[in-house]
Amino acid sequence: MGRKLGRKLYVGNLPYSANEQSLRDTFSQCGTVDSVNVITDRDTGQSKGFAFIEMSSSGEAQKAIQELNGSSLDGREIKVNEAKPQAPRSDRGGGGYGRGGRW
Repeated sequence: MGRKLGRKLYVGNLPYSANEQSLRDTFSQCGTVDSVNVITDRDTGQSKGFAFIEMSSSGEAQKAIQELNGSSLDGREIKVNEAKPQAPRSDRGGGGYGRGGRW
């Protein structure tokens, strides 16, 4: 759809103590945080150690990457980079032929 994904960040290697509020506080040092989504285990509710954060502009997202990637959060060195679009879960390597024919 042509939507630029430059404002959305992937944050990895998070300490289990990290939550939406602590991440919002940390990333707001770099600009306005539009959303925080800490990924948790469906069954236990425990953090899986990563999150997605959306900044209000691509410039603020870039600043967050530069300033926070490799920084320490509760003793863990966090990884911050641009979130990539979610890859399709199906194999797309066949050019569309021979897949799921209705024979």
